[in-house]
Amino acid sequence: MTLVEVLISVLILAVGVLGAAAIQLNALIYTDSSKMRTQASFIAYDMMDRIRANPDADYSLAGLGSVTATAGSTMARDVDFHDFKTSIGHFAGASGTGRIEVNGRAVTITIGWSDQRADNMTDAATPNVTFVLNSRVAVDPVVTP
Repeated sequence: MTLVEVLISVLILAVGVLGAAAIQLNALIYTDSSKMRTQASFIAYDMMDRIRANPDADYSLAGLGSVTATAGSTMARDVDFHDFKTSIGHFAGASGTGRIEVNGRAVTITIGWSDQRADNMTDAATPNVTFVLNSRVAVDPVVTP
């Protein structure tokens, strides 16, 4: 084997190793983004279950900033809001957002966060990722003429 053949072999090996490293990096990005989405899903479904357990309370929430501390509160709704805010804070940090829209018996829960790793894969102007859960919390009463 000549020196040129050895250099070409090393070059081909280096390109292969770089390709494997790129695949590993993409797998890490997708795994982390998937984990974040799964956590947001758990938080949203937990809140939806709490709303279903207390369907007569007003669960409309414009944003997490309006949630106050629940020290000594006896209202289940206030405790649920506090837990919702705390869960999003632990999950997404300061970038986390949460909103609950109630329209009759239809409820929409939106959770947002900044996914820094996925930011490199998408448009840099929109780094925030959102998870939206739509559901009905009860059956509308039947109206008879």
